[in-house]
Amino acid sequence: MAADTPTRVAIDLMEAAALEGSLEQRSAKGQIDYWARIGQKVTRRDTASRRRIERCLGGDLPWSALRPAERRVANAELDLAIEEAADQVSLGGVAAVAGIVTVALDDQGRLCEFHPDGSVTLLP
Repeated sequence: MAADTPTRVAIDLMEAAALEGSLEQRSAKGQIDYWARIGQKVTRRDTASRRRIERCLGGDLPWSALRPAERRVANAELDLAIEEAADQVSLGGVAAVAGIVTVALDDQGRLCEFHPDGSVTLLP
């Protein structure tokens, strides 16, 4: 087995791995390794199923053309792509450009209105 390399992992992934790992008799690290190896095998396989999934995710094949197992893989990949894209977008910034007032927690955990002009109103 290869030696480990220190790696940073998103806290939500580590927490999920710790929970799932405890159910499967694995450490959090062991669970992440397990998930990574499954993902590696799924994405490396050049099979008809993999090509259908890729065509579907690319918009070249209807979702209904996938078998249930293929659909689960495609859903997982789509969920991850959405999550990664959402992490790159400031929805507050998008709302401000559109002239929309948003309500959210500030850095101190207080409920505030954020106005398009950059002003902030602390809410009771």
